[in-house]
Amino acid sequence: MKTRVITFHYTLHDTEGNLIDSSEGKPPLSYLEGVGHIISGLEDEMKKMETGEKKKISVSAEKAYGLKDPELIFDVPRSQFPPNEDLQVGMMFQTDEPDKVFTITELQDESVIVDGNHPLAGINLVFDVELTEIREATEEEKAHGHVHGEGGHHHH
Repeated sequence: MKTRVITFHYTLHDTEGNLIDSSEGKPPLSYLEGVGHIISGLEDEMKKMETGEKKKISVSAEKAYGLKDPELIFDVPRSQFPPNEDLQVGMMFQTDEPDKVFTITELQDESVIVDGNHPLAGINLVFDVELTEIREATEEEKAHGHVHGEGGHHHH
């Protein structure tokens, strides 16, 4: 099977219709098919689409960013944070663990409640997508594991 580059515009809502993200007013997004750059539930449906096609795609939390893992929500003593840091709910920070981002969800007198789940974990998503281009990936893109050029990764 040929590896393809899929380029698309999208608008993302939750199931209540709240806008989460959109490519409107920006260049379309491009991804290399089959390498996990977009959530599986979206990619599975977009594989079946043709250039120029528009579709509303509902993706369950399990096929998006997963269900919330309660073990990733815990409290951290305030003493673990810099003393002069103005902590606020919604702040995000990274730890020494690679690719792990935590969000502050609650501030208490002696501790800070943090959540290591993805901000969209546990949320069913609704995408309005329009495929603007489908092309075969270059050998270089396949070797590097990402799209080069417009809408993709640029080497400098």
